[in-house]
Amino acid sequence: MSSFDILGSLGAPSAAPEKCSRKGCRAAASYQILWNNPKIHTPERRKVWLACAEHQEWLAEYLRQRGMLKEVVPFDAPHVTEGNQS
Repeated sequence: MSSFDILGSLGAPSAAPEKCSRKGCRAAASYQILWNNPKIHTPERRKVWLACAEHQEWLAEYLRQRGMLKEVVPFDAPHVTEGNQS
């Protein structure tokens, strides 16, 4: 393999599935959990956590208790919403 082969592969998109945002979880994401912190974000801004089926409710409840949960939607393609895993 030449140096050019290595450099060419650096910008290649990853085929690996997006992972759950729950600490320590390596499962593929099935849901997008859309949220914002009203103390620091404008009302229309949406941050995104990704969740596997096992952790979707735990992550949503964490945000719900803090008044930050906006919506939970299926994750079926690369998302165009802002802030993956923020």
